[in-house]
Amino acid sequence: MKNSVFLVIDPQNDFCPGGLLAVNGGDEIIPLINRLATQHKHVVLTQDWHPANHSSFASQHKAAQPFSQIEMPYGPQTLWPDHCIIGSGGAEFHQSLDVPHAELIIRKGFRQAIDSYSAFFENDHKTPTGLGGYLKERGFTAVTLVGLAFDYCVRYSAEDAKALGFDVEVIEAATRAIDMGGTAAATRTSFAERGIILT
Repeated sequence: MKNSVFLVIDPQNDFCPGGLLAVNGGDEIIPLINRLATQHKHVVLTQDWHPANHSSFASQHKAAQPFSQIEMPYGPQTLWPDHCIIGSGGAEFHQSLDVPHAELIIRKGFRQAIDSYSAFFENDHKTPTGLGGYLKERGFTAVTLVGLAFDYCVRYSAEDAKALGFDVEVIEAATRAIDMGGTAAATRTSFAERGIILT
């Protein structure tokens, strides 16, 4: 579709097996992403890009365990293992990713005091990354999403794209979920309620 963009969320080493925040089967989707990308003229990639002392890391909170929850000024925050640290091998795109025609890379999570799941907004749901404006200025009206992880960065990117007025589709076979406490099922419910197409 002429006015559609293919948005690939965080296909990075730390989210693949052997990485610091590995998603089960995260590497399995890379060949499918490569094939799907060839069917889209316009491709955008996102990249988690954290300073070493990022506030979403459990290591930055005394006695906190990874995957526990705390309250931050912008709302509830899951604490993660240190991952996707700026300049690290874990932050690099998976070596099998082959999308040479990608037109933009959006880096997110680089502000020390706030996490960023969505490609469009930080976790305060107010601070924009600039992607929404970029896509609208270029005349895109539809976004197709793939990548990692289905129930976090893909979910919040899709929801924000829909809220910004884009037609949104998520290709589930080209995602994998962390699925903590039913987050994958909650994502499917949210998509259905919002009119986000899950194929």
